[in-house]
Amino acid sequence: MRINGLGVIDEATLELDPGFTVVTGETGAGKTMVVTGLHLLGGGRAEASRVRTGADKAVVEGRFQAPAGSPAAKVAEEVGGEADEDGSLIAIRTVGSDGRSRAHVGGRSVPVGVLSELAEQLIAVHGQNDQLRLMRPTEQRGVLDRFAGDDVGEPLRAYQAVREEWLRVSTELKERTERSRELAREADLLRHGLSEIDAVAPLPGEDVELHDEARRLADADQLREAAQGAQYAVSGSLEGDPDNPGALGLISEAARRLSTSEDPKLREMEPRLVEAATLLADVGAEISGYLDHLEADPGRLEEVLRRQADLKGLTRKYAADVDGVIAWATDARARLDGLDTSEEALSALATRRDELAVELAALAEQVTAARVEAALELGKAVTEELDGLAMPHASVELVVRPRHAESGDAQALPVGRSILHAGSSGVDDVELRLISHPGAPALPVHKGASGGELSRVMLALEVVLSHSDPVPTLVFDEVDAGVGGRAAVEVGRRLARLARSHQVIVVTHLPQVAAFADRHLVVDKSADGTFTRSAVRKLDETQRVVELARMLAGMDSTDTGRAHAEELLAAAKADKSATPVVRRRKKKA
Repeated sequence: MRINGLGVIDEATLELDPGFTVVTGETGAGKTMVVTGLHLLGGGRAEASRVRTGADKAVVEGRFQAPAGSPAAKVAEEVGGEADEDGSLIAIRTVGSDGRSRAHVGGRSVPVGVLSELAEQLIAVHGQNDQLRLMRPTEQRGVLDRFAGDDVGEPLRAYQAVREEWLRVSTELKERTERSRELAREADLLRHGLSEIDAVAPLPGEDVELHDEARRLADADQLREAAQGAQYAVSGSLEGDPDNPGALGLISEAARRLSTSEDPKLREMEPRLVEAATLLADVGAEISGYLDHLEADPGRLEEVLRRQADLKGLTRKYAADVDGVIAWATDARARLDGLDTSEEALSALATRRDELAVELAALAEQVTAARVEAALELGKAVTEELDGLAMPHASVELVVRPRHAESGDAQALPVGRSILHAGSSGVDDVELRLISHPGAPALPVHKGASGGELSRVMLALEVVLSHSDPVPTLVFDEVDAGVGGRAAVEVGRRLARLARSHQVIVVTHLPQVAAFADRHLVVDKSADGTFTRSAVRKLDETQRVVELARMLAGMDSTDTGRAHAEELLAAAKADKSATPVVRRRKKKA
């Protein structure tokens, strides 16, 4: 990842480890700009204030692994982007000092929304805002559904399809019942219009054809005179008068003279004259045919004019031309089918609505049952993780409870003996509860957890969910806030285990977490009295000891601090060499 002109970072290149990369630095050095850059690459909001002072633009470039056939590669292919020969895909986001933003994927300029689609397949950024979102019931239900996978996903998709039809039928029944008088009047008007149109029975394009025919019949004498004059000019007199051979006779004579000439140049012109004579003969024949069918027929003219009057009666009311009238009739018949307010029609709709309600309730119960089963598994798994995160006496439970419909709820659905609200995600509310110690009440997580505990619950959830998450890169922005001591070591251990299956990038201020990283990057800040600049550099083992000692309450200049840092690194290295425990949810048979 490369960053130019973003915040306090003038220019930096981040070489991220495939496993666990940690980013540290003093407060205000610009660590959050790394996460900001990732947000921009993910299609996040661009703000001119993020552009470094004095710079024209900020540029963030990321190189992602996107093998051929992967979801990310397909997103790029759809917009014409191309991966490099090594299978990597380059995404670039540029933000100007005027706030304008541009995006590129695989060498192609794309809408920013494409970066969002790409990021959904490649990267997930978790920060303290995600902890706030975790307090929302809809987010907690989403976490449970994500853990359950297809066990909830399949019945939920079937539920949503039936729900859509149920709502449509219910809405139509309500509209027909409440507007029966108004719809009946509309139906009468449509029937009257269709009756008028059917009585005339217009044909497509008939008005244009009648207009042309009426002109020919009304102007028959003038048209005959014009056609006969043209025929005389082309073919000559009908009696064969040699003094009036017409154009055809003259051209034929010219062709004959050239054909008998001894000069080759003159003979070369003769075929062209023959071709012209053939064309004139065809024209003459067509004129002759026209004259044969041109008759002055007053009776037919009267019939045509009468038919035109009938059609104009329709075009004045329903459309500008006959084709429009026919289209109006088609639409009117379709509309009329939906305006049936008879008792039979309303009864049929009510029956269909009730049938769909029974089917929908059965699917809702399937979704609820799958959620209840998954909730028990997820609560147990997260509780086990919390034990390793220095919360041995705490436990987590997810409660799936019905969402009862309120009075007048248009989406009220009978399920069992209850009337529930049939929302797009089912009839359940899900609440994440924390029991801080045995005997303590189970409280909603936002009420029962401190900031540090909430961070650990969040991390425990992420570890449990990671193996069902297709996103290969996970970013944590100081989710260890409020954590310290032994709990901080356990957070680092869990992140290291998570890095066995994902690329993990962590911005942290805790040395206990940083010690577990496979690669350590530090953001340094410098000032020359005019500008403040930050850069990112990779630390070797010696530099890493110094940085960890600094993080240990500024002990980088003491032997004790460095010894403590070395001890941290050694303990983390030993722990990482142990075989990680991988937890996967078993699918139902």
